[in-house]
Amino acid sequence: MAHLAVNVDHIATIREARGTDEPDPVLAAGIAELAGAEGIICHLRMDRRHVKDRDLELLRRTVKTKLNLEMAPAKELLDIALAIKPDVVTLVPERREELTTEGGLDVARNREEYGRITRTLKEAGIAVSFFIDPDPDQIRESVTAGADIIEINTREYSEARTEPDILREFEKIKEAAKLASKLKLRVHAGHGLNYVNVRRFASIPEIEEYSIGHSIIARTVMVGIDQAVREMVALVSQF
Repeated sequence: MAHLAVNVDHIATIREARGTDEPDPVLAAGIAELAGAEGIICHLRMDRRHVKDRDLELLRRTVKTKLNLEMAPAKELLDIALAIKPDVVTLVPERREELTTEGGLDVARNREEYGRITRTLKEAGIAVSFFIDPDPDQIRESVTAGADIIEINTREYSEARTEPDILREFEKIKEAAKLASKLKLRVHAGHGLNYVNVRRFASIPEIEEYSIGHSIIARTVMVGIDQAVREMVALVSQF
């Protein structure tokens, strides 16, 4: 049975839009856990555009399930991760001008660097996930670099608009999940998934966790975070 990890970045984004102290992503994380989320995700960006260092510190103190820190493979953030000790670090690429993470890591080109960061984190008892596109070469390179988990980037699938394009991108994800599982990697998936397009994933048993943020927070505006999380938990727990 798959489970849900909720990304609380967009709660912090709303807060930062007005420069106030609400809504609080830490409080949102607690409600999400009570509603059935089995993990909390936050992305500490280099420019601190939404989640702040204090948010991360408080999340580490309060999250009762699993805290997953998304971060660029940069020394400043590595030092923070080693001090905070989240349960999982997900390495993601980062460009200052992007609105959200656009593509997966190029593990093939940066295998030695990512391997070094991965070893350092694992020595500290932190599991390591690579956010990668559904590409067989990147999956194999992730194994070589020492990743415990891959998170398959579902952006192309989520943004596809015609049924042939949707099916093509979905098949890439399905094959990537099968290969990763065969290579003894744990498999997560996320980026752009929502209450409609996630339903197709019931046919991919290799995916054990779905990382979802924007659609849940958007739904939260209408019905509240407790109900929004419960609705998504009900969907993915059927997989």
